[in-house]
Amino acid sequence: MLPPIPADEADRVRALRELDVLDTPPDEEFDQIVALASRICGVPMSLVSLIDTDRQWFKARLGIDVAETSRDLSFCAYAILGRDLLVVPDARTDVRFADNPAVRGDPGIRFYAGAPLVTTGGFPLGTLCVVDAQPRRLTLEQLQALRALARQVTAQLELRHSAASLSRAQARTREAAQGIDDFVGLIRGELRGPLADVREYLDHLAAGGGLDPAVAARAAQAARDHAGSLCRLVDDLLCVAGGNTDSELRMRRVDLSQLVRRAVEAVRPIAHAKKIWILNQQGPDLPVLADPVRLEQALAHLLFAAVKYTPEGGRVKVSTDNEACPAVRLEDLETPESGRPHLFEHVYHGALAQRPDQAGPDHGLAVTKQILDVHHATLALSDRPGDGTSLHVVFPGYASARG
Repeated sequence: MLPPIPADEADRVRALRELDVLDTPPDEEFDQIVALASRICGVPMSLVSLIDTDRQWFKARLGIDVAETSRDLSFCAYAILGRDLLVVPDARTDVRFADNPAVRGDPGIRFYAGAPLVTTGGFPLGTLCVVDAQPRRLTLEQLQALRALARQVTAQLELRHSAASLSRAQARTREAAQGIDDFVGLIRGELRGPLADVREYLDHLAAGGGLDPAVAARAAQAARDHAGSLCRLVDDLLCVAGGNTDSELRMRRVDLSQLVRRAVEAVRPIAHAKKIWILNQQGPDLPVLADPVRLEQALAHLLFAAVKYTPEGGRVKVSTDNEACPAVRLEDLETPESGRPHLFEHVYHGALAQRPDQAGPDHGLAVTKQILDVHHATLALSDRPGDGTSLHVVFPGYASARG
């Protein structure tokens, strides 16, 4: 059986391609996610699969050698038809897949579970899936963790796209500002005289004077010679005026405490599967100026990084409070068995030491840092004997941000 085509296929493919992820090099961040999915679900194969018009391409893969396959053979092409997990306990007994060459082969695919990668716009890009050559079923805990990991994949794809857009906007603003600096010198030099000729002519007309052919000719010549330069100056001024990188985000008043709570709940199933305890101590309402979608994704990724690097049985505390300004605190709690933890030292330096345009194990943290920078947030690391380490993310208050 061939997979059905979604009703919104054209828009879905457009959303996928706008992310500029197809055919990009391997990325350790996504490799770590498929490795974690494979470990949590107890299967040998895991993929981040993106469904293009006629193929499925793997952004990350574990246990499979090929980089892409035909869409006609794809289990994930069925998974994107829904918004929740597609679970196939035994493909040989499923009429949709029983004749699939990947199932009929030796050893062949017997088990599949795929969580759709659904964008904030509602478009399924592909799946995070786990695969086995043996029939099996997953526990509720494993299914919940797979869903949560899929949300982290989608969030990371969208955050990286937003960060790239912000970088381009910042570059345009810098170029425009340099252009204005160049034009300042031009105005002081070449344009001052011609503009004086134009002003003289306009003053002459305003005073009720008759047409002076000589003055009019000088003004017309000045306008002809320098019209292009003046137009470019106006364009650069408009670029700077409208080039605030905040315009790349949809900024509004939001409650930071609620964003943190949702970020914690998005990551909690992954932590639970790793036997990591998360304590969320929610403070008062903390109004900040933010893009709620992107900031929640950034906070969730920061917490996901903490969970990812915390050893099994570890403890993480997340709290919000008004410490002169709205703040989020992530604490890596000490335990008698493990001694003093240094988790957030890794997270902190990973976020600061790498540029968003560089690939690497902490690429997602570098992108997260860029999103936090646009929100004018600052990061601070605290290491207190007896208390473990903590990471503070401090935001300007809503009134200060608006000002």
